[in-house]
Amino acid sequence: MNKVLVVIDSQNDFIDGALGTAEARAAVSKIVDKIYAEGDKGTEIFTTQDTHYADYLNTQEGRSLPIEHTIDGTYGHELNSQIKTAVTKYGAKNFKKETFGSVELAQYLQAQNRENPIDEIELIGLDTDICVISNALLFKAFLPETIIKVDAACCAGVTPESHERALQSMEVCQIIVIR
Repeated sequence: MNKVLVVIDSQNDFIDGALGTAEARAAVSKIVDKIYAEGDKGTEIFTTQDTHYADYLNTQEGRSLPIEHTIDGTYGHELNSQIKTAVTKYGAKNFKKETFGSVELAQYLQAQNRENPIDEIELIGLDTDICVISNALLFKAFLPETIIKVDAACCAGVTPESHERALQSMEVCQIIVIR
């Protein structure tokens, strides 16, 4: 089985920084365990990083969410150290993205799928209700015949309620939610 694991935006600012939550902090050990479990099986691993710049507050997103976060080159932009150690062990390819979904990663996976069909893409990470759902739907659009899964225990949303709403929305769009 050709499986891919995508670790979405598991960065310091979403865990214990500017936009951190208790739920995100609680998800870190589960994310790390999942990376090691999948990496040991030979699963190819990718990471994404939400990436903003000094002009963030002047962007559309910055005007809607006026909290500077994941500014390139800062501690908040870096992957959580435990997660970084785990993904580095398996040579994960990283994709920086300036918006919620990574079109670059979706295109990369689509091209890879042409050469060696991908049976399953599993997503874990942060935030369920923004970047996880955006990437899950993007992957479903780019690879409609590939099974897309999200492990709910290895994700956290802005709030527990919005996390659950995002999971329900993904299920409606034929994304399998592992509960």
